Amino acid sequence: MRLLLIRHGQTPNNVLGALDTQIPGAGLTPLGQRQAEAVPAALAHEDIAGLYISQLVRTHLTAAPLAAVRKISPQLQVGLEEISAGDWELDHSREAVDAYRQSCSEWVHGNLDAALPGGEDGYAFLERYTSALQAIAERHAPDDTVAVVSHGAAIRVFTEIAADLDRAGHDGRKLRNTGMITLVGDPDRGWEMESWQTDPLGGADLLGDVSHDVTADEQATPG
Repeated sequence: MRLLLIRHGQTPNNVLGALDTQIPGAGLTPLGQRQAEAVPAALAHEDIAGLYISQLVRTHLTAAPLAAVRKISPQLQVGLEEISAGDWELDHSREAVDAYRQSCSEWVHGNLDAALPGGEDGYAFLERYTSALQAIAERHAPDDTVAVVSHGAAIRVFTEIAADLDRAGHDGRKLRNTGMITLVGDPDRGWEMESWQTDPLGGADLLGDVSHDVTADEQATPG
């Protein structure tokens, strides 16, 4: 199976640098909508057998243009949500951003016990994200290509762990709005990374300002 893991389009909280992880979450900015509208053309060469979204509204809005062009209905899959910010929800202070990044880094480096106050640890995250992908895989043939619209930190951290990427490269791997990681494999045999596209699927001209985007740029500063 091929998984096209697509980060949602830009939201107001991406611009602000706020940790927005709870349901329903923010919608898209005008740029985020343009990013979403560019996805169908960028994926025109892909034979997509299914389209899946998380419970957060920004994934619904990002998937909508692709669903309309392909005439397929996005399927909600619980478990694809963003890594929880816990007590730091909607905070955009330096302390909050650094704590969130550090927790993600701890997981990638093997310390799955790490957790933000009020948030989930690495074991809980991996269990629910892996279970979500297992549920998706059970609905498709082994050679299907499936698009999943999810969230930046969740996609990035899951890929680094599941595909056993070099831990030392964690800080340099970014995933900007409507960037995409392609994984090949299945939940039982494991996953290999086919490609990692950092910039928006529609092209770098849709990048916008990432100076406060926690997932898009390690040098991002809180708003």
